[in-house]
Amino acid sequence: MPLPIASALLVQCRPGFEKEVAAELEERATLASIPGRASAARERDGYVMFQLDEPLIWSEVQAALNWRDLIFARQAWPVIHTIEALPSRDRVTPIVEALSKAGARVSSVMYEYPDTNEGKSRSGFCKRFAGPLENGLAQAGLLRPNGRDPQLQLFFPDETQAWIGLGNAQLTNPWPQGIARLRMPSEAPSRSTLKLAEALMCLLDDKERERWLRPQGKAVDLGAAPGGWSWQLAQRGLYVTAIDNGPMDKQLLAGGMVTHIRADGFTWRPPRAVDWLVCDMVEQPSRIATLMGDWSANKRCRHAIFNLKLPMKQRYGALLKCQDIIENKLNGVPHVLRFKQLYHDREEVTGYLSRTDFR
Repeated sequence: MPLPIASALLVQCRPGFEKEVAAELEERATLASIPGRASAARERDGYVMFQLDEPLIWSEVQAALNWRDLIFARQAWPVIHTIEALPSRDRVTPIVEALSKAGARVSSVMYEYPDTNEGKSRSGFCKRFAGPLENGLAQAGLLRPNGRDPQLQLFFPDETQAWIGLGNAQLTNPWPQGIARLRMPSEAPSRSTLKLAEALMCLLDDKERERWLRPQGKAVDLGAAPGGWSWQLAQRGLYVTAIDNGPMDKQLLAGGMVTHIRADGFTWRPPRAVDWLVCDMVEQPSRIATLMGDWSANKRCRHAIFNLKLPMKQRYGALLKCQDIIENKLNGVPHVLRFKQLYHDREEVTGYLSRTDFR
């Protein structure tokens, strides 16, 4: 059976960041020698389509341009077929026929739509449509829940269209539309705790979390007040030194895992190296990047997670500048540097920095 061919890559993002997605896609595609062009239907639609100049095997496209490596992508997967006029009475048959013609079998189905007010109106339809479609796929022998076949990706840009794709479970965001469905803990001091929770899930893999987020570890939270990020670390068993001139949540401090020091996050330094540094200070992104690079270059921390508040204009350029600042600080030092715009981020990007030679 021939391998399914992709004609495009669909990338979902935070509405308003389509230009950044397009710029990043074209840069990454050039580096991967994949010719094509990125375009958004309208600004704030929350998605970008990268049209391939030449059709390619779907798995090769996803490996080269996958969700985990794309900074501004919430979700990304190769498109193998588009249905421009989906019949209102029988939407199952065209999708089953398209998948059969492509020579693809799937192990599960993910239903998606734009993260806009208009797009969210299709949530109910997707829930109702799931049963009939999956029955139709099973009857055609195309749905086999074995975990080995790719996942069928369906995207409904509007009521009349369906975009059909395939996704490797390791390279596709497990949350539909890339929206992390995290519960807000009632005892957390602020909603910012969700940003760090999502960062730890998206920027680290299972083995990294198990290895590096060990109880009894030592962490520093710069700009900690009122304590949302400190709470997240303390819940994982880490002892946290919270640095902020502002007040911390009293209940958090009473738990014994967090110690508050009133000091300037840019000038305070620990007496000895710590396992983790986290930082969500509102400041120019280049200044935060310089601070993170200094802590890592001087072996004050093994790992760091931090937010960069991007300017309204030239957001991608500002991020690349921050990346260069950190890379220059660690010139010749083995390290890992990853960036991701998370669902719980706003006009910002979250970074993960780790020295791999730390002892």
